[in-house]
Amino acid sequence: MIAKLLKDKLTVIALLIILIIIIMGIFPEFFATNNPYEQDIMNKYAQYSLQYPLGTDNLGRCIYSRLIYAIQSTVFLSFLIMFCTLTIGTIIGVCAGFFEGIIDEIIMRVVDVMLSFPTQVMILSIVGILGVGMQNVIIASIAITWAWYARMIRGITLKYRYKNYMFYSTAIGTSDKFMITKHLLPNIFSEIIVLATLDIGWVIISISTLSFLGLGVQAPTPEWGAMLSEAKTVMISHPQQMLPAGFAILILVSYFNLLGDSLRDIMDPKESIR
Repeated sequence: MIAKLLKDKLTVIALLIILIIIIMGIFPEFFATNNPYEQDIMNKYAQYSLQYPLGTDNLGRCIYSRLIYAIQSTVFLSFLIMFCTLTIGTIIGVCAGFFEGIIDEIIMRVVDVMLSFPTQVMILSIVGILGVGMQNVIIASIAITWAWYARMIRGITLKYRYKNYMFYSTAIGTSDKFMITKHLLPNIFSEIIVLATLDIGWVIISISTLSFLGLGVQAPTPEWGAMLSEAKTVMISHPQQMLPAGFAILILVSYFNLLGDSLRDIMDPKESIR
């Protein structure tokens, strides 16, 4: 699968850019040119220079350095939300698809109730009740979005539940635990990875949106959505302030979608023919 993935030049570029961004987020002090929290009012809205590669914001802080440090707030928190959501969705979805019967009915009715509410509206409501802050955004995102992944993974589980090797394992008296861990999960894992890669862009946009509205990451912590929110107040006089964070979100989400599409085509070649 990796060999097929590396044949596509655009996919290789997407992988490299994503890896570079992740490395920059892990070691921001090696890539940032300034302290992202240091204020210099005398140099606010400074133009691009060697000292300030992307200029400075309304408080004289280095936009480039804040952009680099914001990877931890935007991207890594998105990974955390996706990991937790997928873990919960996988456990519940596999249980529903594997055991079926009354367990499946109960789980799916709960999922139907959760999916009957608009996702973003529910996240905003929960954050409004719990209060602003990234911790509450994480809790709200996981509490609302797990249902969608549970339904999707249930469908994937049902696809493999009736394979011949599963019938054979049942016939010889193999335990449910062994069948799930040794037969089922290894087969559905690749499809779960594709699902996560396709949806991580949505999580990044969701976090950025909530921070843009002032409900997520709070100042002075750098975050791409919060940086856009700060820049919107000077959108007419200093429009260049919105470009770095805006392009960072656009590029990263686009390349994650590109990578997810490539993985999906590799996993299911019939999809690429359509």
